[in-house]
Amino acid sequence: MEKTLSAIAQNLDLMLGGLGVTLVLSVLIIFFGTIIGFLGGMGLTSGPRWLKALLRVYVDIVRGTPLLVLMFLLFYLMPEFGVDITGFQTVVVALSLFAGAHISEIVRGALTGIPKGQADAAKALGLTYWPMMREIMIPQAMPAVVPPWTNTAIEMVKGTSLAFLLSVSDLLFETQNVVERTGIALPFYFTAALIYLAVNLLLSRFGHWLEQRNRYAA
Repeated sequence: MEKTLSAIAQNLDLMLGGLGVTLVLSVLIIFFGTIIGFLGGMGLTSGPRWLKALLRVYVDIVRGTPLLVLMFLLFYLMPEFGVDITGFQTVVVALSLFAGAHISEIVRGALTGIPKGQADAAKALGLTYWPMMREIMIPQAMPAVVPPWTNTAIEMVKGTSLAFLLSVSDLLFETQNVVERTGIALPFYFTAALIYLAVNLLLSRFGHWLEQRNRYAA
């Protein structure tokens, strides 16, 4: 037991370095995925017919494709078009597209649930599309968006663990390296699991705070 604790203490800095990469990945993915999702959700709700059709194809294909398959497709397909892409970039793009597809459906459902009279009243006041969305529609949709958005964000944090398959030095990659070097598996994987759990618990609490804030604002 003492030997195991000593090994964890000696290699914790490497795991924390991997955690830093995981956090950067998570922030980028959630940020870009949220932007894609809100734009996609608005397009699915009130865009022209051709845009709705394109967005529907994107959402259905990406949501129906396993995340790992999507990552490998991007990683091996982009060089065929002359685009060099690193493992880190692949993970950010793939998970952002994946999160964006799911959040698009979340936003679409929330906007669809707002009575049509709200949009009609905004137009009667002379508001154009973007001010109407910013001032009227999105604030009313947020209480319905935040809980499933939080779940999607947590799934994306867990999804970053697939990055080690592309040799990205995230938490799982560094944990695997430590396990191979020390020959001690279970304690290190258990430590990594606790770190992932702590990050997701913090994200869950943030989502709960955001949900309460938007509920009171509404």
